[in-house]
Amino acid sequence: MTIFPPDPNLNALRLELARLRGERGWTYDELARRSGLSRRTLIEVEQGRTIGSLPTWHALAHALDAPLDSLFGTLCSGHTLPGEHAD
Repeated sequence: MTIFPPDPNLNALRLELARLRGERGWTYDELARRSGLSRRTLIEVEQGRTIGSLPTWHALAHALDAPLDSLFGTLCSGHTLPGEHAD
C-alpha cells in the first residue's frame, strides 16, 4: 500500500509571503525591484493565482532575507511532519 504525503499548504505559503512583505512595509513595486521579478508575478503568486516556480521563490527568499527552508516550511503547516507521531 502506498501512503501519500498530505497536500502542501499553499495558502500558508502565500500568506507567509504577504506577511513578510507587509512586515517590511514593501509594496509590490518595491519587492519587484528587490527581487528582479515582475509586479504581475508577485501579485499572482501572493494572491494564489499561480504557485510560482522554484527560481521565483528563490528570488523572493533572497529579496526578503528569509531562509528558503523556513519559507517552504509553511507548506507543512497544519499536518504532521515526517518522523513525528500524532497523539
